[in-house]
Amino acid sequence: MRTMMLITIITLMTVALAKAEETVFVKGKNFVTTEINDIKEYQKTQWQKGKEQNAKNWEKIKSLLGIN
Repeated sequence: MRTMMLITIITLMTVALAKAEETVFVKGKNFVTTEINDIKEYQKTQWQKGKEQNAKNWEKIKSLLGIN
């Protein structure tokens, strides 16, 4: 009887740990995916701002040199 109870407890603990590890893996994967998407959006906006700033700088340089 003790052996049967011990086997049952070990089996239940193993199943519980497997589910916990799976949950941690899924949460980690979701976190990384979210971070990558946030970084991509940030880079898009920053690159656009940089392009706009470069255009303004070129216009100032051209106006200082008397080029159209």
